[in-house]
Amino acid sequence: MIAIGSDHGGYALKQRIIQYLEERGLSYLDCGCNGQESCDYPVFGHAAAKAVAEGRCDKGIVVCTTGIGISISANKIPGIRCALCGDVLSAKLTRLHNDANMLALGAGIVGENLALEIVETFLETEFSGEERHQRRIGLIEKL
Repeated sequence: MIAIGSDHGGYALKQRIIQYLEERGLSYLDCGCNGQESCDYPVFGHAAAKAVAEGRCDKGIVVCTTGIGISISANKIPGIRCALCGDVLSAKLTRLHNDANMLALGAGIVGENLALEIVETFLETEFSGEERHQRRIGLIEKL
């Protein structure tokens, strides 16, 4: 299951990502927001990250206008490795090398088509499991 959350600036892209997930038969937990009225991204970044950290969801996707604030918020939750990605290669490498369990997107930065390619790459790429990457993730978790 995929946790997904956004603020008002990411709402339209979140809805498109939900449609993408539904088209592929992937289950998701919508952590809000529920419209384009002004709201606070930390609330929804936290809710999605908590669902992942608690094991209710395998991965998470969060969206705000830049992706910056909501990724910072998600990363405040222990056990979360949320990567802000604006290109497909970064999405691939953050899964391969960092075993990122959450993806952040900036709705005002990437267009819909690129965002969906990033989501697809993030969801389909497995962690490499290489010792050097496991060691580095372990060091991050000890911080």
